[in-house]
Amino acid sequence: MAATDFKDYYAILGLNKTTSADEIKKTFRKLARKYHPDMNPGNKEAEARFKEVNEAYEVLSDPEKRKKYDQYGQYWKQAAATPGGWPGGSGNAVDFGGVDFSQYGSFDEFINALLGRAASNSAGNSRNGQWNYNNYRTGGSGGGFEDFPGYENRNPGTSRDTEMTISLTLGEAFRGTSKRVATGEVSIPAGVKTGSKIRVKGKGQVDPYTKQQGDLYLKLEVLPHAFFQFEGENLVCEVPITPDEAVLGALIEVPAPEGMITVKFPAGMRSGQSLRLRGKGWPKPKKDERTDLLVKIAIVPPKELTAEEREFYEKIKANRTFNPRNTLNQMVI
Repeated sequence: MAATDFKDYYAILGLNKTTSADEIKKTFRKLARKYHPDMNPGNKEAEARFKEVNEAYEVLSDPEKRKKYDQYGQYWKQAAATPGGWPGGSGNAVDFGGVDFSQYGSFDEFINALLGRAASNSAGNSRNGQWNYNNYRTGGSGGGFEDFPGYENRNPGTSRDTEMTISLTLGEAFRGTSKRVATGEVSIPAGVKTGSKIRVKGKGQVDPYTKQQGDLYLKLEVLPHAFFQFEGENLVCEVPITPDEAVLGALIEVPAPEGMITVKFPAGMRSGQSLRLRGKGWPKPKKDERTDLLVKIAIVPPKELTAEEREFYEKIKANRTFNPRNTLNQMVI
């Protein structure tokens, strides 16, 4: 990542490095709801802001990614891809002299390319056609090259498969999308979830000895959503209803992944109960089917009442015959 592409994820969320994980989560939910495309239809600026907020949360909500980000700054992705981290170890971002790392799939690939150039220009430092990395590490006849943590001297035939993580919004994962990676455009099918993998044949790293190219494995990560969550294979959401809707029942507009749908809420529902909307949940990969959407009920009383509303509630209270606590006296030990 070039220095000019660096994004300050803390600034995007309006936070700083000392912010707790709980506060990061709370702030993300607030911003995600504010800038969500459903709340800002047609607003490209809000859509871009929503993606920035999701990207920032995806990094700062993960303890390992956040640690790398805090330690290595603009080079955190390269450090995360290398077992020992990038050279420098002081906790500050390292200046790599303006090298364009976008052309390398990993830090290991960068080292192979660098050593390959050095090997071709340094007679006497190769052995049987292979680069003698140990000479360079120890300051041998090639001398003076810095030891790079995480680099392993590879033998011919070592697998050159590459793995990288791609983050998707819930909408992208639901509908399917295409993403541009270093090797080109990749199609993501509908219904993928966090942990799903896509294999792109012949798009991995090139073995410096055999010149054969490995495969690219895309590990998918679905970003958290402000309204929908996963519960097993199904989607789950929480819908607030008023006390009168709970008592009398009602037809209520409920968000589903593809848009608003009208749902009949039966009379007498309690907070915490769920309605199961069959076939309205998550797409099943390679099947023309969907899981269920579970709508959890939250009865929300009004915080402020008009004089007329208060009068009616007082009349209900005075004439109410139902007492949900009439058996509690039997619970005394």
